[in-house]
Amino acid sequence: MQLPSDFIKKYKKLLGEDAESFFKSLNASPTPGFRINPLKDHLPENENLNNPIEYCQYGYYGEINGKSIDHQSGAIYSQEPSAMYVGEVADVHPGDKVLDLCASPGGKTTHIASYMKNEGILVTNEIDYKRAKVLTENVERFGIQNAIILNENPNNLAKHFPQFFDTILIDAPCSGEGMFRKNPDATKYWTLEYPLDCAKRQKDILKQAVKMLKPGGKIVYSTCTFAPEEDEQIISWIVNNFNFEIENIKKYSGMSYGHPEWSDGNEKLKNTVRLFPNKFKGEGHFIAKLVNLDKDNPKKIKKTLKNNLSSEQNKLWQEFVNQNISNFNSKNLITFGEQLYSFEKGLPELKGLKVMRPGLHLGTFKKKRFEPSYALALSISRNQFNKVLYISKDEWADYVHGDTIACDKVLTKGWYLLICDQQNFAFGRVVNGTIKNFMPKGLRFKI
Repeated sequence: MQLPSDFIKKYKKLLGEDAESFFKSLNASPTPGFRINPLKDHLPENENLNNPIEYCQYGYYGEINGKSIDHQSGAIYSQEPSAMYVGEVADVHPGDKVLDLCASPGGKTTHIASYMKNEGILVTNEIDYKRAKVLTENVERFGIQNAIILNENPNNLAKHFPQFFDTILIDAPCSGEGMFRKNPDATKYWTLEYPLDCAKRQKDILKQAVKMLKPGGKIVYSTCTFAPEEDEQIISWIVNNFNFEIENIKKYSGMSYGHPEWSDGNEKLKNTVRLFPNKFKGEGHFIAKLVNLDKDNPKKIKKTLKNNLSSEQNKLWQEFVNQNISNFNSKNLITFGEQLYSFEKGLPELKGLKVMRPGLHLGTFKKKRFEPSYALALSISRNQFNKVLYISKDEWADYVHGDTIACDKVLTKGWYLLICDQQNFAFGRVVNGTIKNFMPKGLRFKI
């Protein structure tokens, strides 16, 4: 990889005797990783779980197959090892109100959802529409039931969620220096001024995030860049302009302290974490944890989201539940057109927000019937669905390609939760010895 000459000069000055090993590491091969999904009924059977990541409860080193049953069903999630530490630092719990502000493609959202256990409110947002669609696919594949997915800018979010969240994650848009070896093309548009431009945008995002945080709440700020302008200097800016304290983050082997001398000399910048690829088994990353010292009572949401089902829609949904589902808490229900969702109590009204998903997509109202969604199949436990059908890997491969599957003609007509290698991966409808295919067309693939 050809690094920009100004980049080399800058980091020779900053890193001193560590500079040469740093530059050398940028030409080494990246270290792949993945997380297992605790929201699923079973651990994945086909992955090597003999190389765990010390600092991440659900993390492992290793490469995964994106066309495997484990991946398609959401039992595993591919994520770079350094990025996994952000979700651990967030330290969220069931019942929390959490915002992932810059969330696509969904690595940190799915990570924190692992700890929320489908309890509480998880708002996951992406400003770019195409990236928000990718985020939506990954949230649904992971089987998250308590997430609302938005396609918004921070300014508009702040108007709807004043002092609402216990925790806000900001994986800030940055100059991407830490990902050079995964994306060498990023070196072509790097300039000395680029980190400064990114820092301005990061400050704008943080100004809005502060408005959405409860007194006593925490912001976890991260970047995938080495630039002090976007890392230590941003943290100095926020503590100098708002009432925040830099909380210490535990350092594991290979993790480095933040550098006070790269900013205003505040010694508490050592509480932040830097991950350098010449010292740590992962890409470049920076993480800081900020605690809001304000003590005022948080503002209350004036208008919350309400159920809006018609009597006919409620009847069709209840008929489907009575025939197919046991012990599944669909919580509160809302329709967008003919689409039915469950949502978390306490959410503000959504008017004026660009909503990708107001909650878990349960399915679609058709003429005099209800058709369950792909998202529901990936989020429900098999002991909550009355009819399950175990199929072979070859049959699974046919199904995800969009084909129907022949089955035993003695099977009763109706909806079945389809399972392969202990992972439920879709719904199928049995009619006259055939499993009708309901795999979303945009997600089908060939093995």
